[in-house]
Amino acid sequence: MKYLFTVLFLSTIGASFSQSIKLLPEKMDAVNVKVSEATYKGKKAVSVIGNNYNAEELAIIKDIMFKNGTIELDVSGDRLPGTDTNFRGFIGLAFRLQHEKDTLKYECLYLRPTLGRDEDQLRRNHSTQYISAPYFPWQLLRNETPGLYESYADMIPGEWTHLKIIVEGQRAWLYINNASQPTLIVNDLKLGNSKGALALWIGPGTDGYFANLKISSH
Repeated sequence: MKYLFTVLFLSTIGASFSQSIKLLPEKMDAVNVKVSEATYKGKKAVSVIGNNYNAEELAIIKDIMFKNGTIELDVSGDRLPGTDTNFRGFIGLAFRLQHEKDTLKYECLYLRPTLGRDEDQLRRNHSTQYISAPYFPWQLLRNETPGLYESYADMIPGEWTHLKIIVEGQRAWLYINNASQPTLIVNDLKLGNSKGALALWIGPGTDGYFANLKISSH
């Protein structure tokens, strides 16, 4: 299967900019998801719902190429009605996305909102996650380096959560809800000091909403 997306806006190395990106379905390439405009809990947003539990579920934002900088975004994730309780409302952002033959390669930081206030402390510790597709899924990272690419953050499924992601070279920092300290630090991004597109990311069985995307380079 070929994934088609266009990247026209390039950030020049050494230049700086700050830009708010209006999220519109026609400005995205949907990969196994349905994207539609929505107003959700007081915010103009896009709804992203998957249609294939066994495949990538992404909405790739057209006309953006990202390497280093800060990304801010509001997200809300919860289980779709009737889905398995093992689904966690997975929601996040993929960055430095590249198309290689029939494969999408990308870095991703995402949330498991239903674990934010779980009564089991071990589950709470899995509230946030880093992965790098396709070679470093969460199962591999958790088995080989337990706890290194996951962390706890307070969140409520179905409510808005503010994400700030700072990316510099091979490092990334994830901040939740305007906290002064990062929730999760990744010191070895698996795709190296690369560049690529941005994409709204969801996992299986997720009712996802995204709003207020802002990008700053540095």
